[in-house]
Amino acid sequence: MVIYASLIDWRVHPLERRLAAILAADVVGYSRLMGVSEAATLTALSAHRKELVDAKIAEHRGRIVKVTGDGLLVEFPSVVNAVTCAAEIQGKMRERNAGVPEGLRIEFRIGVNIGDVIVEGDDIFGDGVNVAARLEGIAKPGGIALSGTVRDHLGNRLDLAFEDIGEQVLKNIDRPVRVFRVELDAVPPAGTNVAPRSERNKPSIAVLPFTNMSGDPEQEYFADGITEDIITDLSKVSGLSVIARNSVFTYKGKHADVQEVGRRFNVTTVVEGSVRRTGNRVRINAQLINARDGTHLWADRYDRDLTDIFALQDEITKTIVEQLKVTLLPQEKKAIEAVPTSIVDAYNYYLRGRHLFYLRTTPHVLLAQRMFRKAVELDPAYARAYAGLADAAWFLYLNDHEGVTVSDIFDASTKAIELDPELAEAHASHGIALHFLDRYPEAVAEFERALAIDPNSFWSHFHYANAARNRGDLETSVKMDKRASEIDPDDFGVRFNLSQDYQQLGRIEESREMSRSGIEAAERISARHPDLSLPIAIGACALVLLGERTRALEWCAHALAIAPNDPLTLYNVACSYALMGELDLTLEVLERWRSRANAKTKSWVRRDTDFDSLRSHPRFQAFLDRLD
Repeated sequence: MVIYASLIDWRVHPLERRLAAILAADVVGYSRLMGVSEAATLTALSAHRKELVDAKIAEHRGRIVKVTGDGLLVEFPSVVNAVTCAAEIQGKMRERNAGVPEGLRIEFRIGVNIGDVIVEGDDIFGDGVNVAARLEGIAKPGGIALSGTVRDHLGNRLDLAFEDIGEQVLKNIDRPVRVFRVELDAVPPAGTNVAPRSERNKPSIAVLPFTNMSGDPEQEYFADGITEDIITDLSKVSGLSVIARNSVFTYKGKHADVQEVGRRFNVTTVVEGSVRRTGNRVRINAQLINARDGTHLWADRYDRDLTDIFALQDEITKTIVEQLKVTLLPQEKKAIEAVPTSIVDAYNYYLRGRHLFYLRTTPHVLLAQRMFRKAVELDPAYARAYAGLADAAWFLYLNDHEGVTVSDIFDASTKAIELDPELAEAHASHGIALHFLDRYPEAVAEFERALAIDPNSFWSHFHYANAARNRGDLETSVKMDKRASEIDPDDFGVRFNLSQDYQQLGRIEESREMSRSGIEAAERISARHPDLSLPIAIGACALVLLGERTRALEWCAHALAIAPNDPLTLYNVACSYALMGELDLTLEVLERWRSRANAKTKSWVRRDTDFDSLRSHPRFQAFLDRLD
């Protein structure tokens, strides 16, 4: 079964250069300790390495590159892994040193950087390594020093506080480096599940989908876009905890009891509203409600010209922040006031494009692509429209649409990042493009950057999970997919992905439970959008795995009736037939799929375990020969 799979080989190719998170560590006063007692120092250091340091590095997926007498150089797949590992090591070392005379303690200094490295065999060199080593040199005993780049990538994702010590001149580094120190006094014990410091004691809020009051169903996209933009702006305020767009949109078109919403999302306040657009005028009603008792905290009506739409969104956001008595930092105020485009028509095309893209069918995404292109034509500096083009190219590439290449994803996401480096969706799309190009460490850095900017980004988690799964890293895949499923409780695809992961991990009951959950989500989506084939096609595979053969055959026929020529639908239906041992039906559908498949997607059928029961059959082998 393929849902939105990645399209590269599983093997890891040697790279001459890559982006890496680097941890450098050494022992404070090592020569002095050796002079006091060489045997005691070596014994103690060996014990610390064996019982703590090496285990923590392995736990956080680090690779020890080299070991010197008193030092380590370690490469990690992400800055989150590297900094978490460093903090846990230093926290545990404090415990291990308790009771040891100060002059005999073994303490580490640690520096962490992310940067370009040159790979030679198992060793790494270059500026990224050099900066990490110099940061280690200026770290306090028992402390951690980070580069500004690492701090930017982390965002608010860890339960750590940081001290900005400004730009530092480091030995043999040709530029000043912004340095942060980690404040370790409140580091939680390893393995505890604690909410990030930045999320504690914050006012929390859920913005429900604004109701379209225009009397025109085609204006639905506009009301959705206004809602999404208000959520995005509120998410820029560090003093607020904001529920993700995908989560609250499960209430779209439904009557929502505010107190029930508050309990479900564990929020203190809820925003409700409506949008009426008539010609070039727009009227927005908004109200802020206490989710505990249902009382209204604030309500207002705005009647403006459409050209004032961004100023209107800013005003609503700032009013909500004021009502919640949250301090708006200068940089947050600047970010909220930043106008994504000065051309209202470009914004209108962008909103139409996002609305169409979320339906995730080839015809809808092709229309979305046209909308994004029109937005870019009207405003060549519109970063979000370029990010939309990257998303559309990703989907169409997976669906074998003629003429779409990985370069289309890469180029559009690159342009979006150039125009707006703080655009999470652009970093997520860039990450999946890098993954397709087999530049996985760089892809991970982009995914981590996207999540640092927006920890509630569904697509960042979703793309990260698919890339990790394709590399065989099921642990990361499960972690990212589980978070994606929390962000969007109605997404069927992520649940079926989790079902596959659990099955490969031998967690059969969890796999079956997730299949059932995915089928329920697919049914809900299909009820709202009966013209969508993919939920039915993918759901059929899950039904087979649950032993519901008759129902699976019905879903296959239904999916083919909706979209008889859609490549992804054809492929998933073929997977279902193969799982049921239906050779004739499998080959009939695969032949239709083969005529539309590109060179990379043809590799799916060669390695997909869904076809294993048919591989020894001569007719299936003949089909594989015709793929070349």
